[in-house]
Amino acid sequence: MNSNVFERLESSVRSYCRTFPTVFTRASGSRIHDARGNSYIDFLAGAGTLNYGHNHPALKEALLEYVADDNIVHSLDLHTAAKQRFLETFESLVLKPRNMRYVMQFTGPTGTNAVEAALKVARKATGRTNVIAFTNGFHGVTLGALACTGNRHHRGAAGVDPAGVNRLPYDGYLGDGIDTTAYLDKLLGDNSSGVDLPAAVIVETVQGEGGINSASAQWLRHLERVCRKHRVLLIIDDIQAGCGRTGSFFSFEEAGIRPDIITLSKSLSGFGLPMAVVLMKPALDCWEPGEHNGTFRGHNLAFITATRALETFWTDDRLSLAVQRKGEQVGERLAALAQRFPTLEARGRGLMRGLRTPGEEYATEIAAACFDQGLIVETCGPRDDVLKVLCPLTIPDDELGLGLDIIERNVVRRMERDGKRNARVAAGVFRP
Repeated sequence: MNSNVFERLESSVRSYCRTFPTVFTRASGSRIHDARGNSYIDFLAGAGTLNYGHNHPALKEALLEYVADDNIVHSLDLHTAAKQRFLETFESLVLKPRNMRYVMQFTGPTGTNAVEAALKVARKATGRTNVIAFTNGFHGVTLGALACTGNRHHRGAAGVDPAGVNRLPYDGYLGDGIDTTAYLDKLLGDNSSGVDLPAAVIVETVQGEGGINSASAQWLRHLERVCRKHRVLLIIDDIQAGCGRTGSFFSFEEAGIRPDIITLSKSLSGFGLPMAVVLMKPALDCWEPGEHNGTFRGHNLAFITATRALETFWTDDRLSLAVQRKGEQVGERLAALAQRFPTLEARGRGLMRGLRTPGEEYATEIAAACFDQGLIVETCGPRDDVLKVLCPLTIPDDELGLGLDIIERNVVRRMERDGKRNARVAAGVFRP
C-alpha cells in the first residue's frame, strides 16, 4: 500500500501517524494490525475512545442490525427511537443508581464542543464571564476550550489571545502538602485580588494530556466546597477520565462530589463513534431553542452502540472491579520501575496511568522502541516526558502483562544506558 498519498494530500497538522509510521488495516479487542501483517497491542486506545476495545462483538452486532434495517442515521435533534432508548438506559443504569438528577444536552460530536457548550451555559446561567481553569489542563482546541487549556503549543496556534480565563495551580503543582484550593478561596474572597468572580471552575480529576496528574479526593472535595461557598459552578471535564477509565463510571465518584456540569465524550459511544454530551443540573438549563446547535448532534449510530455498551458493561460492578484490579497491576509495575530508577515517577488511577521520565527524549525513544516490538504507547505531559498507559479496559490479562513487559524492557534498557554513561563520566573515561 502506497503511503505517499498521506504526505501529498494530508495536512502537516497530522501527529499520531508520525509517531506510529505504518498503515493500519484492521483491529479487534486490544490488538490492531497493519498492512505489513504486524500486530500491535494497543495502549493508546483512540486516546481513551476505545475503553471497550476495538470492534467489540456485542456493540458491532447492535450497530449492524440497526443499519441493516434502514433505521434513522442522521436526525439533527429530532426525536428518534435510538435517542429515546439511550436516554432511558443512561437514566436507569447511570443516573438513578447514583441518585443523580441531570438533563442531557447533545452537542456536536467532539469533546471540545461539549466543553464549549458547558462554558457557554455556565456563563449564561450566572451572568458572569470569567472562568477558572488549572495548570496543565487540557479541554480542547476550539477557541473557548483552548482558553482553558494550558499547553503553550496548542494555545500558540490560535492566532489570537484566548481570553476569559484565569489559571490556578492544580493539585500538587506547587509541591506536596500545599492545598491550592485555599489559594483559590483567598482570591475569590478578596475584592482586590484581580480575579473576577467566575461563572465556573473547570477541572479534570486526572489530567490526561497534561501528564497523568491525579487530583486527590480530598482536594476535589475542597474545590467543591470553595465553589459552593462563592456560588461558582463546578464543571468536571470527564471526557477522557470518565466512562469507567478510573474504575467507577464517573471519575469523581471516589471523591463523593456533585458537579454542576459534566462533559462526556470519547468512550461514551463505546465503539469509537463520535458522540459528546453535557450533563447539567436542571436549574442551569437556561438555553433558548437552538442557541447552541450542530448538524451532527443527533448521531443515532452512536446512540445505538452507547446503549449496548451500557447494557453490556454497566448493569453490575464486574467491569469496575476488573479495572481496579488491572489498574493496581499497572500501578505496581510502574512503581517498581520508579523505585529502581529514582528519576522516574509513577502516576495515575485505575487504567489511566503514566510513567514520568527525565525528559522528552527518554519518553519518545522508549515509545518508539515499544512500537518496534509490537506495542503502541503514546507520550503526554508539558514536555512529552510521560509514557501514557491507556489500554482498553477489557484487555485480557495476558496481553496487559505482555505490554507491560515491553515497556519495562525498554525503560530498563534506556535508563541503564544512562547509568553506564554516568559511570564512565565519573571514571574519567570521557567528558559529558
